[in-house]
Amino acid sequence: MPAPRNRTLFLTEADRRAPVPALPARALPGRLYCADALDGLRASPPADLIFADPPYDAEPDWHGLWIAECARVLRPGGTIYVCCDWSFSGLLQSILERHFTVRNRITWKREKGRGASRNWKQNMEDVWFATKGEDYTFNLVKWKKPVIAPYRVNGKPKDWVEEKGERYRMTHPSNIWIDLCVPFWSMPENTPHPYQKPEKLVERVIEASSRPGDLVIDPFMGSGTTAVVARRLKRKFLGFEIEPDHVRLALKRLAERP
Repeated sequence: MPAPRNRTLFLTEADRRAPVPALPARALPGRLYCADALDGLRASPPADLIFADPPYDAEPDWHGLWIAECARVLRPGGTIYVCCDWSFSGLLQSILERHFTVRNRITWKREKGRGASRNWKQNMEDVWFATKGEDYTFNLVKWKKPVIAPYRVNGKPKDWVEEKGERYRMTHPSNIWIDLCVPFWSMPENTPHPYQKPEKLVERVIEASSRPGDLVIDPFMGSGTTAVVARRLKRKFLGFEIEPDHVRLALKRLAERP
């Protein structure tokens, strides 16, 4: 039995016996399908935003195939974000540049990582930001940044605010994200999926690069984070996941933890 404060969403034996949605000839928004990413993208309607967290151990040629399919599916002015680690970040950049305009590389400090006795601990990931054309959506939302060295003029804060003992300034968002942690056992968004991204990370991407009513596609849906966040933000979603139990987990999450 999980600990009383463990809020991780698990599948029951009954959940595991439930059928999973098969991919039709035409995939519909608002659905999750048990399907390979390439097959799912080939059946997809045009998308406004694609968020992709592909397997990190796949062959380079395969990455080229699914990214090319994303380029076909994405509308003019659409945006794609692709997650990766350092080992193939350069490869993904070169593939993305064949089809899109690469705008930036976001580096996310994960706060978790496996220690190594003969190497630096790996606790970062990259998120590539690229667009299909110049007329793309980017909703600038300033962030609250703690003030380390508060500068005052005539005793009053200069370019920063002090409220309830907190000192901060509102600033343009950067491409270094250090304020997002990996989901863990006491968080209601947590699942047993080994590579789950934080809802706040996906929320940041969707808020910046789409509008309400836009279609967000995730070809590697995992445990359903993109679908949950897109629905919460009043975007349409469509996702594909090849592992049946992960599809079941995502569907259960949508049903029970909006």
